[in-house]
Amino acid sequence: MSKQIIPIERIAHLIFILREQKVMLDADLAGLYCVSTGHLNRAVRRNLGRFPYDFMFRLTAQEAADLKCQIGISSWGGRRALPYAFTEQGIAMLSSVLNSERAVRVNIAIMRAFVKLRRMLDTNRELAQRFSELEQRVGKHDEEITAVLEAMGQLMMLPEKPRREIGSHVREDAARYRTRKRA
Repeated sequence: MSKQIIPIERIAHLIFILREQKVMLDADLAGLYCVSTGHLNRAVRRNLGRFPYDFMFRLTAQEAADLKCQIGISSWGGRRALPYAFTEQGIAMLSSVLNSERAVRVNIAIMRAFVKLRRMLDTNRELAQRFSELEQRVGKHDEEITAVLEAMGQLMMLPEKPRREIGSHVREDAARYRTRKRA
């Protein structure tokens, strides 16, 4: 059995990009910590000094509406207040506010998910850069490559077999006609 309390893949699905930052919502974090969203938000409000704007921020009504559409949350249920979004630093601070063994273990899993996501993004950037360089090198030879491919295509074409004629043909031995020149 795995030592992880929560699979990294599950956490990665809960990370969103808002205001050009990777964040997690308070309701998702509360679910991971096995506490109510209200309990999590009360603990944060009691310790607001630990959560500056770059650690945590409240979503605007438009951002919340956009997230509802993106995630697929129904509009009939739910919250009275707009949700909080916690950045990576804010999530790290949550473990000191919640004071439980589970909070510490969940925070470790979340930090590993952020690190894995960061590595994946760096790998994708490197691949994109290499692809761009390759495209620039190959782009100059585009016409030559096209000509080579066309020539290969022509060489690979099979000669057409003569087609059978459609319809019935009467094959009779006909008398030969003589064609002599008269003098």
